[in-house]
Amino acid sequence: MYHSKISGLGYYVPENVVTNDDLSKIMDTNDEWIQERTGIKERRHVIRGEDTTTSMGVKAAEIAIQRANVSKEDIDFVIFATLSPDYYFPGPGVLVQRDLGLKTVGALDVRNQCSGFVYAISIADQYIKTGMYKNILVIGSEVHSTGLDMTDRGRGVSVIFGDGAGAAVLSREEDVTKGILSTHLHSEGQHAEELALIAPGMGKRWITDVIADNDPSDESYYPYMNGQFVFKNAVVRFSEVINEGLQANNLEVSDINLLVPHQANLRISQFIQQKFKLTDDQVYNNIMNYGNTTAASIPIALTEAWEKGKIKSGDLVVLAAFGSGFTWGSVIIRW
Repeated sequence: MYHSKISGLGYYVPENVVTNDDLSKIMDTNDEWIQERTGIKERRHVIRGEDTTTSMGVKAAEIAIQRANVSKEDIDFVIFATLSPDYYFPGPGVLVQRDLGLKTVGALDVRNQCSGFVYAISIADQYIKTGMYKNILVIGSEVHSTGLDMTDRGRGVSVIFGDGAGAAVLSREEDVTKGILSTHLHSEGQHAEELALIAPGMGKRWITDVIADNDPSDESYYPYMNGQFVFKNAVVRFSEVINEGLQANNLEVSDINLLVPHQANLRISQFIQQKFKLTDDQVYNNIMNYGNTTAASIPIALTEAWEKGKIKSGDLVVLAAFGSGFTWGSVIIRW
């Protein structure tokens, strides 16, 4: 039995910075209102025709591969987490395989939204533990800006989200005291519609309906979020799944060197920090600079934390996420 370790990290965000003041020029909002409710000061939006979900994932992946000290020929498998693929199908996993010039390795797409990167890491970990693969490329990438309702009607959701990508290379680790110690995944589909994009789809709102209606006022074409309900569930599930991971490894909260939560809302992260009595040095947040980048948020934050020297060999690093589905999960890592 092997363990897997994160051998390389990288991220990419578009150059186009969109501040709260910028948004106040196109909808009825302001910097104070946004920061008070979310902690967000600015986010990145793609410039149409320049960046896509796949192209950003490729740029992040190239950095991660280089830092892992492996070649593209060493990558055995690709896992791509996103809610915003370039195409309805095929998914971006195969596009990354093509654009990076990888061998004809398998490519898997994960559609677990805010928990997508945690789910993808868990899958990669199992493949490596069983000996099937040695180096797996895991990507989380999102383009939200081209699908948001940028009017007063959509301001409660649209001010939250940003674009970007993060990537990690998971590699075989023979020292089973290091690397990913455990992963923990959950879902509760009874709340699926509390945070969702209903149309277009193949269910109640078919793609053909969207084409036929061509009605920009139809709110089902934009993301919906029951904010207070999501917040209440998030703080409970975050706490549960972090504790689950610690208990599975006979660890205590005091053993955590760094918690990297999904960057959904700074108030959620602060609530969890206070509940677990963690210091500012034990929690890494960057939502103020990038907004909520869904599946990309954890790998972007993890990469930044590593680049800033906040993660050292032997540290206990905890990743935790909660989002649409509802889905949630945690990853316990001995760096």
